[in-house]
Amino acid sequence: MSLFAMGDLHLSFAKEKPMDIFGKQWERHWDKIRNSWLAQITSEDTVLLPGDISWAMDLEEVVADMDFLQQLPGKKILVRGNHDYWWSSASKVRSTFPAVTFLQNDSATWEDYFICGTRGWVCPNDSRFTPHDQKIYEREQVRLRLSLEQAMQKGANKIIVMLHFPPINDKKEASGFTEILERYPVEKVIYGHLHGEHSFSAGLMGMYHGIEYQLVSSDFLDFRFYKLV
Repeated sequence: MSLFAMGDLHLSFAKEKPMDIFGKQWERHWDKIRNSWLAQITSEDTVLLPGDISWAMDLEEVVADMDFLQQLPGKKILVRGNHDYWWSSASKVRSTFPAVTFLQNDSATWEDYFICGTRGWVCPNDSRFTPHDQKIYEREQVRLRLSLEQAMQKGANKIIVMLHFPPINDKKEASGFTEILERYPVEKVIYGHLHGEHSFSAGLMGMYHGIEYQLVSSDFLDFRFYKLV
């Protein structure tokens, strides 16, 4: 049993949205994802999918993309990305797709690890941060704390966190997210959202204040799954 991760699948089977406008590496990227999945992952494994799963706008549209995922082996654990507009509420997505684990204000388990997470958001002092972002940034910190606290109430002493956004700004400064993470027994943090060579370097990679950080956006991984454990 192994634990893998890949973010930003950007599936669009019901409503065509070509991704190759972002570079040749995105040509038929869903085939690359499927091939990597079948080559690397078995029914005994678990896959973390930190956001931007689908371009769908509602639950009806996302069915084809979720069918694609559910036909692939292994357990799937998701958090929401900034483009996952189909994720209208946790209760609705959970009832519609009961075979998939959707994290929101709670946690899941994998062997002796607890899996926590939330979407995250742009952090203050980032070149893209606006006054509008402050409220969402604060709300996502609350959701991260709720997820971590639920794990702690269940006796967690080893935690892996998945976010969609990197937990720092583009200057790689500490944030409310990193401060929260450092208060809990978090060992690893994965995140996506960053695309293209010009953006990859903005991510936090390696050890930072005792926690290992890893970017797992699909194009950064060349559409091959990252093995966490």
